[in-house]
Amino acid sequence: MIRIAIVFLLFLTLPAHAEAPKACDAQDHLCLMAELEALIPSIENQSWKDKSLRELAKSYTAAGQEDKALALIPQVENADTKAMTIRGIGFAAADAGWPEPARYTALFEALVKEAQKIDHPPSQGIAWTYIAMAQAFAGDDAGATATAKAMTNEALRNKAFGENAEIQAERGDVEAALASIGHIKSEAFRNKSYRLVSKILMEGGHKDDAYKAAGRITNAYTKAEALQFIIGHEDKE
Repeated sequence: MIRIAIVFLLFLTLPAHAEAPKACDAQDHLCLMAELEALIPSIENQSWKDKSLRELAKSYTAAGQEDKALALIPQVENADTKAMTIRGIGFAAADAGWPEPARYTALFEALVKEAQKIDHPPSQGIAWTYIAMAQAFAGDDAGATATAKAMTNEALRNKAFGENAEIQAERGDVEAALASIGHIKSEAFRNKSYRLVSKILMEGGHKDDAYKAAGRITNAYTKAEALQFIIGHEDKE
């Protein structure tokens, strides 16, 4: 009896079991994100885990929690998915329309550092391209140019400048678009970018700017295509 009593007293002095986490309010997205983040480590398939981390990083950024998003990048193992995670964060931030330029500067600097850690050159180049594109979407043309210039692979660097130009043309900033194209070293790629930018400007109603971009094309056939698009688009109006 004495032994039973002692055991009973010891049981009473043990700490109570921790309560199970309370369920989130379905409207509380930050709570849901925290629950999701806690769940991801239990995903056994690494590819699925990486994809879940990628999507959560985008959600965190859209919710203004970019620090939490950045903390997820090192957990992504696949190089291509890591590059896409960087892209997702950058584009989500651009879509958010933050009013503080310094906030974008800090984020993109952090993304560049994460891209530098990718040890697969093609994936790293893609990550850099996406960062530059996100900067252009956010209106940080100087940052987009600096990021593209820092790329060592010429083909990917030319692609980054071309993508930046298209984004700038979509928002009607012809001078920024033409400046981006001016950094492209390959004449063939440069002509292609002028044609695409001319098309985008024409579709956006910037007829004179579309003609200006077409006028910079040095290849006769590519220039003819650009001019024909302007003529054809006018006929449809």
